[in-house]
Amino acid sequence: MIARFKDLCLDTVDAHALGGFWARVLDGYLVDTGDGDTRIDPRAGSSAESIWVNQVPEPRTVKTRVHLDLRLAEASPAALCDAGARLVREPDSEISWWVLADPDGNLFCAFAPGDETRPGPFELVVDSADPAAQANWWAGVVGGEVEVSEEGHASITGAAGFPWEYWVFDPVPERKSVKNRMHWDVDLVGPEPTALIGAGAVLLREPDDAVSWWVLADPEGNEFCAFPARE
Repeated sequence: MIARFKDLCLDTVDAHALGGFWARVLDGYLVDTGDGDTRIDPRAGSSAESIWVNQVPEPRTVKTRVHLDLRLAEASPAALCDAGARLVREPDSEISWWVLADPDGNLFCAFAPGDETRPGPFELVVDSADPAAQANWWAGVVGGEVEVSEEGHASITGAAGFPWEYWVFDPVPERKSVKNRMHWDVDLVGPEPTALIGAGAVLLREPDDAVSWWVLADPEGNEFCAFPARE
């Protein structure tokens, strides 16, 4: 293990509007960070991490390749739609969940309540050309166990710092073409990302006058930020 999962970040043209939506959906607190961005903090007693909502000038143009899956508290996603989500697809003969879009058009999935599960996010899903390779690479970075299904889905459980049940890599035919609208951050075990780069990450940006962290990309080009070990 050379890093720990830290948190999620979501790009949008209106950080207050989208942050407000996800704060309602996730039952969190919306925090104005004072620089145009917002942050969704979990309520006391929650094991979830904060989600940063970052203001960017460019609108979403393609399907979001990273998303959260939610477990519903009720038998329908009506509350999500009341909060501002748009229903895209209902359960049918092929899928057993609802597909929705947030106010920016980012797709996410909602699953029916489970007998032994709590409502809220339970997995982070990443589109991938080679799910098994991606899951094994990230497990090498943040630890955890990898399982690959017969359908080609790969999931990590027990990753260091990961606040949800599963980190899933789903097989898709299309390659990543633009910057991800949602990305994750990691805390390094050491002071620099040398081990990450040695493992195959690509360095995109070093700390400078504007940022105090490194921006890297994993083997499939997914951007992520790496922060030095906390003292």
